Amino acid sequence: MSIVKIAASILITAVIVAAFASAPPLASMAQGGDASRIFYFHVPMAQVSFLSFLVAAIYAIAYLRKRDPEHDTYSATAAQLGLIFSVVAMITGSLWAKQAWGAYWNWDPRQSSLFILILFYGAFFALRQAVIHADARRRLSAVYLIFGGAIAPLLFFVLPRLLPSLHGDANQAVVSSGSNMSAGVATVFITSIVGFVCLYVWLLKLGVAASRIQEEQG
Repeated sequence: MSIVKIAASILITAVIVAAFASAPPLASMAQGGDASRIFYFHVPMAQVSFLSFLVAAIYAIAYLRKRDPEHDTYSATAAQLGLIFSVVAMITGSLWAKQAWGAYWNWDPRQSSLFILILFYGAFFALRQAVIHADARRRLSAVYLIFGGAIAPLLFFVLPRLLPSLHGDANQAVVSSGSNMSAGVATVFITSIVGFVCLYVWLLKLGVAASRIQEEQG
């Protein structure tokens, strides 16, 4: 894991330097200006949160198949990290929205979808804490997180594209990077995604290790 930790540190540091040393990435778009530098952090963190919810669902399926408590630990830890990354993505997105659209919150479809996911996974941890029996808690958690893995793609990708959105320009920049991003912006953006994925893998391993210690002591 030391390689992943070093990679995450180097890549994210490089992105921070590049984000503030270069021109704003979306200067030509409605969401442009200096605030668009948040793009390098907001979008990758949102993508990593989606990845984490899928990882949670995959481990949940594995738990139901093999009943291995280790799979439950990975599943719950992934859900926790997905929730954390979602909250940070919502905060950075709100800061950007204030500069681009004049308000921290606009009930844009993407903002609303992310908020729904935060509520959904926040409720998961409240439910998980309420179930005392370990086996019942693991089974219930697995079913809940599989359902979460099914609705996450709908809320991240499908619904926001079916409704009118203030994210129109930025959506186009991400989806059609070849025509909307310069080579420099695309390089920093991809580096940021890789860096945050490395950070996620590192945090996942740390979270699982911490859960093991807590179970041994408790």
